[in-house]
Amino acid sequence: MKEDYHQKLQQLQESYPQKDFEQGLSQQEAQARLAQFGPNKLETKKTPKWKLFLRQFHNMIIYILIVAMLLTLLMGHSSDAIIIGLVVIINAFIGYYQEANASDALEKIKQMLATEATVYRDGTRMDIPTEDLVAGDVVFLEAGDSVPADLRIVDADNLRIQEASLTGEADSIEKTAADLPQEEVPLAEQINKAFASTSITNGSGLGVVIATATDTEIGKISTEVSQVKQRKSPLMQQIDGLGKGVSYVVIGAAVMLFLFGLFFDTYSLSVLSLAVVTMIVGSIPEGLPATTSVILAMGVSDMAKNKHTIVKTLPAVETLGSVDVIATDKTGTLTKNEMTVTDVLIDEHHYTVSGFGYKPEGKLLENGQIVAPDEKVQRFLEAGYEANDTLLFEEDNRWQINGEPTDGSFLTLYQKLKKNPPAVTEIDMLPFDSEYRYMAKLVQQPNGQRLVYIKGSPDKLFPMAQTQEAAFDHDFWSEQVLALSEEGKRVVAVGYKSVSSTTEEVTHELLAKGIHFLGLAGIIDPPREEVIGSLKDMRQAGVEVKMITGDHPVTAKTIGEQLGLAPEIKAITGPEWDRLSQVEKEAAAISHQVFARTTPKNKLEIIEALQANHKVTAMTGDGVNDAPALKRADIGVAMGIKGTDVAKDSADMILANDNFATMSVAIREGRRIYDNIKKSILFLLPTSFAEGLIIAFTILMQIDMPLQATQLLWINMVSAITIQFAFIFEPAEEGIMDRPPQKTGSRLMSRHDIFQMAYVSILMALTALMAYDWILDRGIDHTTASTMMVNIIVISKIFYLFNIRTSQYALSKEFFTNKKAFVIIAIMIGLQLILTYVPFMQQAFHTAPMSLVEWGVSILAGMLILIITEFDKWRNRRNSKPILVTHKSS
Repeated sequence: MKEDYHQKLQQLQESYPQKDFEQGLSQQEAQARLAQFGPNKLETKKTPKWKLFLRQFHNMIIYILIVAMLLTLLMGHSSDAIIIGLVVIINAFIGYYQEANASDALEKIKQMLATEATVYRDGTRMDIPTEDLVAGDVVFLEAGDSVPADLRIVDADNLRIQEASLTGEADSIEKTAADLPQEEVPLAEQINKAFASTSITNGSGLGVVIATATDTEIGKISTEVSQVKQRKSPLMQQIDGLGKGVSYVVIGAAVMLFLFGLFFDTYSLSVLSLAVVTMIVGSIPEGLPATTSVILAMGVSDMAKNKHTIVKTLPAVETLGSVDVIATDKTGTLTKNEMTVTDVLIDEHHYTVSGFGYKPEGKLLENGQIVAPDEKVQRFLEAGYEANDTLLFEEDNRWQINGEPTDGSFLTLYQKLKKNPPAVTEIDMLPFDSEYRYMAKLVQQPNGQRLVYIKGSPDKLFPMAQTQEAAFDHDFWSEQVLALSEEGKRVVAVGYKSVSSTTEEVTHELLAKGIHFLGLAGIIDPPREEVIGSLKDMRQAGVEVKMITGDHPVTAKTIGEQLGLAPEIKAITGPEWDRLSQVEKEAAAISHQVFARTTPKNKLEIIEALQANHKVTAMTGDGVNDAPALKRADIGVAMGIKGTDVAKDSADMILANDNFATMSVAIREGRRIYDNIKKSILFLLPTSFAEGLIIAFTILMQIDMPLQATQLLWINMVSAITIQFAFIFEPAEEGIMDRPPQKTGSRLMSRHDIFQMAYVSILMALTALMAYDWILDRGIDHTTASTMMVNIIVISKIFYLFNIRTSQYALSKEFFTNKKAFVIIAIMIGLQLILTYVPFMQQAFHTAPMSLVEWGVSILAGMLILIITEFDKWRNRRNSKPILVTHKSS
């Protein structure tokens, strides 16, 4: 079917003699093609909400908790089953909320397509629904329209189309009906085609439909977006692996203990079953998903309020901390997407102009010194201002244009140096024409003199200047054009012509008789000033930045050099990339810093090549063409102000201020959050294992159960909703941006982390059991002893918190850096007092009041944990050799 379709397209391009374009297809043929190839619309498939909800239960820890809940329910312990069930449901709703609120980028792409198209059918021009367009239809285009399908231009009258969202080109593209060379031509240079969803800014024309629906360029993007599979974030991969590992160990231990209990017949089957289920519930870190989600959610909230960053998916926050490479668009991201005149060349003078963007603030400088505009400079400024049909205005405290960026740069230049508009009267305008590549305006001065101002391509204006002035130095000015071009600047020539007071019209023939050459302007889309410092910070943090753009390679490389993208910059174009094998692409993705003239497919392939090199990759962009790569990247980042809806909805994160420099702040925050989640895990697991070990040691020693299932659930749940949240507020460790990113595939825990978890859990369990036996030997009742055991575990958690929350010593200047931790500890102690002394709680959780001696034993047990873990920290720091991380010089 697809092959037939493309054969049909090939035939239809040859099926129209020039004179028959306005005849168009017949209604009968159009209906037949519509039936054969289908409507011109993009289809989207949505996952049902119930599937999203059920997907949240696909997790090893959740499976085990569900089994534990069912077993406790069968044994008649409904309160235990309810608490376990609540944990499972809460986790499921958190995950469901995240997925259900993810925006649909495909819907946004559909909304970009025009709803109606003007076509010729049976020789009549008519408006039809865009969905009814078929290959071979002849579409009439005019300024203000959206292109309804991909078209081959067959007639163009000063036709210009804005394609920035697809190609990254800031200016509108001139379109022509001329044939292109047969070799591969980048999308941005296909000047005889118009693409669906782009906008016509000037002129009119005719185009034959060559692709509809998913075969259009934007349709291909929508297909790629729908097919892109997002990778799990590094931490989520680590937590999944950890959860499975813990689950297998706990289940294995539970089975062995159950068989051991059956063999020695110490307990009845119901008591043994309950003990094993209690051990499983105590050992499984059910608070882990909730704690992780809350830490991430608080990070998301903080970033939105204070760091101009809107994070749409919670795992994206911690992914920031592991980013190795940021692949970024150039236009509007690293640059302002505001064309600026930076150089003015008049006679032998080379002036520079300060100030970037459309804001009209800046000075004229020569050799670094501010100079006043002389008469020739003023004439140059006036010519650039008048040979213009763009508007510059301020709205919401932001300067912007309505028209062409290059024209806007001349308006800004004029207002920087001359505040009042020229006192002239416009008589006639010759708009920009793609064939002639210049525009001109006829004006009358207050003294009655009439002038024609002109600006345009140097190769068009130089012959006019030679006609007027035989002494015009063509070679000299050509060298100046080349020098500015090699700096990545767009070069525009400016001139004027004196005409008689009776001239009423400006024509190409009039200008061909000669003009007075005024000079050249060098124009660039300026780099954002704040990006330079941000890139330096990122290199220090071991994060590489790759520029992926649809722009010209010389321009892109020059911008990269000005930004300090890397000490040495290598550039490759999209067509060059396409000729590489997969292995070569993976090597090129690492060795090159600038990727120019790229297609949306190239961008996606570059991201995939970086990921194939085990790089955690962030992608920033603002256009529709960035959508597949934004979705595929480990974290997609869209611009909030200038970004298209499609880009925003494909991304995981949005920069509300369009400031790339915010990325370094976000990476720092991501690393802090990653560290704090890791700390919470290293804190949670030993305390959970200690509870399981208490039950395991009890079964092995064949003694009475010291703890009730409800008491273990209290320990787990109360600590999960209180003390663990202290890690939310933990500040970043010193030097957090001086270390390399977390490596993909690396383990969450080091050998020492595992060793510490093992000895802390054993120490907690043995201390609690020894204290329990000691209190029973003194003649105290079982209920009081088990109450003391609960408090020993909780107080041990409190002391252990001070060890795990910082890599520095607990009793150092870091002790008071997290003041909210003390508030949380106070709440935890308050809850323990309620558990111990409130009659209702005593009845529900089998607790009893404790004496000062018993409280003293509980506190000493907790202090013992802190002393031993701090000694281990001292020994580990003393034995570990300092690691010097070197970075490439900036």
